[in-house]
Amino acid sequence: MLIKVSSALHIGLETVGVDVEINMASRGLPGFDIVGLPSKAVDESKERVRTAILNSQIEFPAQKITVNLAPADIPKEGSFYDLPIAVGILSAVLDFRIPKNTLFFGELSLDGSLRHTKGALLLALFAKEFGYTHLFVPKDSANEAAAIPEITVYPAAHLAEVVEHLAGRYALEPAAVSEAPTLSEGSIAEFDMAEILGQEQAKRAMEIAATGGHNILMIGSPGAGKTMLARALPGILPPLHQIESLEVTKIYSASGNIGVGGGLLSARPFRAPHHSSSLVGIIGGGTRPQPGEISLAHRGVLFLDEFNEFPRSVLEALRQPLEDGYVTIGRALGRVRYPAQFMLVASANPCPCGYLNHPKKPCICSPREIQKYRKRASGPILDRIDLHVEVPAVEIDDLAQERQAVKQGEPSSSIQERIKLARNIQHERFAKDAIQVNAEMKNAHLKQYAHLSSEVERILRQAAKRFQLSARSYFRMQKIARTIADLEGARDIEVAHILAQNYRTRYAEIDLVTKHKDVLVFVEVRTKVGEQFGAPEETLNFRKLQKVKENAAAYATRIKWNKLYRIDAVCVVLGENYQVLRLNHYENICQDPL
Repeated sequence: MLIKVSSALHIGLETVGVDVEINMASRGLPGFDIVGLPSKAVDESKERVRTAILNSQIEFPAQKITVNLAPADIPKEGSFYDLPIAVGILSAVLDFRIPKNTLFFGELSLDGSLRHTKGALLLALFAKEFGYTHLFVPKDSANEAAAIPEITVYPAAHLAEVVEHLAGRYALEPAAVSEAPTLSEGSIAEFDMAEILGQEQAKRAMEIAATGGHNILMIGSPGAGKTMLARALPGILPPLHQIESLEVTKIYSASGNIGVGGGLLSARPFRAPHHSSSLVGIIGGGTRPQPGEISLAHRGVLFLDEFNEFPRSVLEALRQPLEDGYVTIGRALGRVRYPAQFMLVASANPCPCGYLNHPKKPCICSPREIQKYRKRASGPILDRIDLHVEVPAVEIDDLAQERQAVKQGEPSSSIQERIKLARNIQHERFAKDAIQVNAEMKNAHLKQYAHLSSEVERILRQAAKRFQLSARSYFRMQKIARTIADLEGARDIEVAHILAQNYRTRYAEIDLVTKHKDVLVFVEVRTKVGEQFGAPEETLNFRKLQKVKENAAAYATRIKWNKLYRIDAVCVVLGENYQVLRLNHYENICQDPL
């Protein structure tokens, strides 16, 4: 007697149908063989199936049983063929009919119970695409499969339940989708942005990066708050949209990273691998290629702490995924492609000892050591990072003053609401395109969605020449400007949106743009200004910053842009002709307005 049961095979994120053919020979010595290029795990199904049937109080047939997994030229892996093999054998023993358009999938325990099995979501997607209407899966995996509409999913806790249902003696209730959110590892923020004192420029850069999906590099001395800022990032990221959720959950389902009872992921992934991780661990691979950290961070964040400590081979391997948004892994046994559209967040020290340009602690590194340390991250990798932010050390006195201040920092929930509004603008903009955020725009999208006026383009070109930016960085600045405009709800990119993203200067600590009576004021705050402007080296106190911003605007209006004064900040005021005026005279604008 020949029985056929339908199942499936996962190759990366692709699913291929598999016919499980069971032949029960009436002649020959009793035996149990599996053919069709089974792996060790599949071959061991013989013992799991035999024992599970016996422990379900059903007699195992003393016949020659041959199981063929077709197509026979594709290697079969995994333990999810246990259920279809057992159902096929019991169909002949107990004489019940296997319904058409039905898939069986799941691993058996020796007592006959069904275990949580990876890949249930991929199976449901395959079923919907190829016209299968019913799925029998382990109960612990049913919520994952039930997320796909138009498919009836039967959750079974034991082999006996499946047999009783097929024999018509018991009816399994179809699974209903659980409304409980499924969270990936690290998707819960460890800190709130309000808990981070100071570092306003870094917070602003994080907001811009989270809004447009831009890559960001934070450079600062130990203890400045780089890791804390990164760990607070999940708290301001918007939840996954439906399409994004499906993309991410497919990867986690294929890799077995969805827990018991889990369903579609709702929060963006946050992956933070250690710098000792291997190339395969980060990029993906293996004999049977598995997704790496860059794919597990798809539509989320890949945080590389101690960026310069990662092996150079690992950092260089990030080039193509950062540009393309996917990674293709080729092996002798096959070739798979995994999506890798992630937001890279990296942090690094300025030198091996970590105290280069520190206001109090001296750096003990030689110029050669510093140069060697920085060369660990190549130019092509740094060129693919949109925002470069210096995170300066915060004075203890300033921390104490901020803790005692009546008005605390802005909470993550408030920042997240702004980001949600800006993301909604992007989703509406890209509704007909295969992209989700501004960082994914290609040149054709920039022409359509990030048009620049002649004046704005002139300012952008000047900035590119000043900072000696590559063509790639030039277009990335345009994307960032589009993101800043979205945050402000502006339809067109303005000069302020170009100037507000000055995150590539070596000494820049904070850059702000404000308007006062139609006067555009660009405030550039620097920690080390002595060499460049001939002033004493001073660090701007955070509490003075707001005063600088207000007074600079009011003062610039009164002097009609003919000269500027500074003591703790460099203020560049732009008049109607947007000509940049440099400052040579010094006066304390942190006091009350003149």
